[in-house]
Amino acid sequence: MKLIMACALTAALTTSTPSGSLANVRSFTYVLQDYPGGRLDAIARAPHQLAIIDLSRDATIKGYFKPAEIARVRASGKKVLAYFEIGSIETFRTEFRTLPRDLVLNVWPDWPDERFVRYWDSRWWKTVIKPRVDQALRAGFDGIYLDTPLAYEEIDLKRTPGESRKSLGKKMTNLIIQLSRYAKKIRPGFHIVPQNSPELRLYPGYVNAIDGIGMEELFLKATDEPCTEDWCGENLRHALALRKLGKAVLATDYAAKPANIAAACARYRRYGIAGNVTVVDLDRVSLPC
Repeated sequence: MKLIMACALTAALTTSTPSGSLANVRSFTYVLQDYPGGRLDAIARAPHQLAIIDLSRDATIKGYFKPAEIARVRASGKKVLAYFEIGSIETFRTEFRTLPRDLVLNVWPDWPDERFVRYWDSRWWKTVIKPRVDQALRAGFDGIYLDTPLAYEEIDLKRTPGESRKSLGKKMTNLIIQLSRYAKKIRPGFHIVPQNSPELRLYPGYVNAIDGIGMEELFLKATDEPCTEDWCGENLRHALALRKLGKAVLATDYAAKPANIAAACARYRRYGIAGNVTVVDLDRVSLPC
């Protein structure tokens, strides 16, 4: 009986197989909340080549987008990536209420409703990450957009005795590799796109596990502030190194001033990367460059 059920699940997950590289994408929109009427009509109508949306319309398991909804967006010619976090969890997510307390670590100061987690613990994979991957596959997404790999840099080391930034970076890389192997075994061609922390490319196995990198504030910080710190240049260098290896670079900058929007778009074209200039709340379809 278990074998029959497993075969049925695999058959369901392998339908609607996506194909093609993300490397040729130049325009995308990134919307994580306030879907009008809980629907994706505005995203389906948008002129972009790709859309990043949350796995759920309202941050609950009951609110997961259904296969027919994702199919309608894909029918508009777009690829659709499912957003969720891999190194942290928001307190308003359904899973947070049942997560073992010892998996939860420090608050992320920039986002008080968010907690970093022991993402290397097998229970995190079994109770949160694997079920989310399975849901993205069932719903017919073209891939997954993984936020908070940067947890390895932000976790309070006092909460994890014996760990270092290097060891946490390796464990984050291992989790992304595990996720990629799992998803691509079920559906070859399924896209894996982590957000930020492009320096993880230096860890063995990372580059082969991903299809692209999402980059926030590559040129403009929230909001309309030029990114001039040393880390801005480092992020660009690592992102372009991944681009040279054939990986997509999906850059999201935050600006409202027309001159800054135009300048960001010009830099996307200069570097041959996909660009999206939007607002911090990520609650609307952005205009393409």
